[in-house]
Amino acid sequence: MKAEGDSGDPAGIIQGLPLWSGPVAVEPLPGGLSNANFKVADGDRRCMVRLGDDLPFHHVFRDQEARVSRAAHAAGVSPALIHADDGVMVFELLEARTYGEADVRAQWRRILPLLRRCHDQVGRHLAGPAPFFWVFHVIRDYAATLRAGGSRMAGDLPRLLAVAEGLEAAQVAMPVVFGHHDLLAANLLDDGTRIWLVDWEYGGFGTPLFDLANLAGNAGMPEADERALLAAYFGQDPDPALWRAYRAMKVASLLRETLWSLVSELHMGAPGVDYAAYTAENLARFETALAAFEESER
Repeated sequence: MKAEGDSGDPAGIIQGLPLWSGPVAVEPLPGGLSNANFKVADGDRRCMVRLGDDLPFHHVFRDQEARVSRAAHAAGVSPALIHADDGVMVFELLEARTYGEADVRAQWRRILPLLRRCHDQVGRHLAGPAPFFWVFHVIRDYAATLRAGGSRMAGDLPRLLAVAEGLEAAQVAMPVVFGHHDLLAANLLDDGTRIWLVDWEYGGFGTPLFDLANLAGNAGMPEADERALLAAYFGQDPDPALWRAYRAMKVASLLRETLWSLVSELHMGAPGVDYAAYTAENLARFETALAAFEESER
């Protein structure tokens, strides 16, 4: 349902939602690579409003995101979803600090129980069809989108797809868990007592190894902490096959983020976001991780 009195601008859309007790104050929030986020004061109540349409080229569908967000709240890892309809989601606003990469490196031991709770519990609360995430399918589909759109890096796709094939072949059997699959530091919030996980666009069933590699790769964790992360998650030091699969998955995670940004260059235009710069940043991380992985294979 569209908000009555919708003026077409974000503040008008938000102010016209039929859930406020009276006039509301709307304040833009910084960040967001694919959505516009706002803080809303409704009397004494504070909410976070996210505006964003479906993004089929990114496999993002808002009805699915809403279902997963509700499951994540029921599992105790994410704030409550108050309202969801027609490209608008309203969440309980947390009085919490958004993490940066240095925070993840420093606090990964506190983050790990949250991640395990996500893996173990969110899927138990999910209603409706089960979303699934396999990074190598995403990479192949992104490559098809980039070829069709005439991406500036279309000529690099054969090499990148060949790399992805090798990374996929390095994987080992893992239990299926419910993962977040977008563990950028900005999706972790610390209220001083506990850490919360937000933004469930890519939430779905998959391998736990992706979330572990995604968390560490996005934060630039040192190798000693990566090994400790795996040991803490699996209850024992990683054997050579698991360590190899993890390192390959980290490269795949960084490749996915690079291709995500290239696809965004073609299809998105969030205000203030420099997708070309984001592509360059993640491409450099990918190439560094790939070189390290290939060196370990010699």
